[in-house]
Amino acid sequence: MTMHYLPCPTETRRMDTAGLRDRFLLGGLFVPGEVTLRFVDLDRVVVGGAVPTEEALTLEAPPEMASEFFTERREVGVLNVGGAGSVTVDGERHAMAFRDGLYVGRGSHEVSFASDDAAEPARFYIVSYPAHAEHPTTHVAHADAEATELGTVATANRRILRKYFHPGGVKTAQLVMGVTELQEGSVWNTMPAHTHARRTEVYLYFRVPKDAVVVHLMGEPDQTRHLVVRDEEVALSPGWSIHSGCGTTAYSFCWAMGGENQVFADMQGVAMDELR
Repeated sequence: MTMHYLPCPTETRRMDTAGLRDRFLLGGLFVPGEVTLRFVDLDRVVVGGAVPTEEALTLEAPPEMASEFFTERREVGVLNVGGAGSVTVDGERHAMAFRDGLYVGRGSHEVSFASDDAAEPARFYIVSYPAHAEHPTTHVAHADAEATELGTVATANRRILRKYFHPGGVKTAQLVMGVTELQEGSVWNTMPAHTHARRTEVYLYFRVPKDAVVVHLMGEPDQTRHLVVRDEEVALSPGWSIHSGCGTTAYSFCWAMGGENQVFADMQGVAMDELR
């Protein structure tokens, strides 16, 4: 498991493009036939991907975790961004269609991933935070996630926000996770921008066409920076950074948060005239 360390705001102001991409962008998570994990010193989140082909893949605890099994002290959110597959937790199989989610609670001893068709494998996105309490493993189909329509065509940010794991739905220790889908003709997400003083957030951008990009805005409100993001890359957002973006076409992203407060609306809005 690769260890990943984030800089402070002062250091970030001095970084060039290569430095920003190295420290705030994760790529290469989806490798056929492998489970890939990155440990980030951002509320101790683990971000990863699993792409099972002919054989199932097991979520093992890396030595860095000093755990008997992966979820001994952790909870896991899983989102399938590929073909049909399944996740088996302690012998119970959960079918996972495209954009289905699965919450895996602390104390689950065995977690494995499989694809229905190796030619069109499932692509499982993994987000894990430390957990202080145990909650049951729960499957959330894409169609069953709590959905809210936001934005307008006039401001090019018409989108559907779907909450998968949150206090009003599937209970977790600290993980809050969902998917936002930009509608045709819209490209902006999370604008006006905001920060999260009491938690951090990670964005997985997906359904980004090969000839398209998303310009992810980050940094302090008066010291903004940007990352050019492509399909299945993850942008890391510490509590002091804004997180917003604009694409060259419509796209989707999975947002996941962990920290001391799960209240979805706990954010510090940034007015447009404050951005620099």
